[in-house]
Amino acid sequence: MARLSDVIEDFIKALLKETDTGIEIQRNELATYFKCVPSQINYVIGTRFTAEKGYFVESKRGGGGYISIKSVSIKKPYEYLMHIILSMGDEISQQSAEIYLNNFVDYNIITKEDSQIIKAAISNGALRKVDSEKRDMVRVDIFKNIMMSMIV
Repeated sequence: MARLSDVIEDFIKALLKETDTGIEIQRNELATYFKCVPSQINYVIGTRFTAEKGYFVESKRGGGGYISIKSVSIKKPYEYLMHIILSMGDEISQQSAEIYLNNFVDYNIITKEDSQIIKAAISNGALRKVDSEKRDMVRVDIFKNIMMSMIV
């Protein structure tokens, strides 16, 4: 039997497939539908619908609030790369950067060889002379610059 989180994820993905513009859902209504607590819905959205996985999520509070979920188009690689670049914060861990790169390879945006080169360039080993407190900030700048060079 599938776990409830998997069922909720599949349900949301099915809704997303029906539209090109994204969906708006109310957390409490979805929780009632699945007979679970609203935090279960938050967990699924927070872990399975991330920028790393190609989704844009926006939460609106008040007045019956809702959660907006949009799937980023991978048909146009530059749009997907821009989405990732814009959704990144001011720092990124080596592990998170590698997740992005693995997704880029899976979506045929970059080659496995390019991914390996980029991983080497942003690795903790390559950045070992950078103070550990600043390493993730330097890594994100390098990563964003490489991704921007792939867009133009």
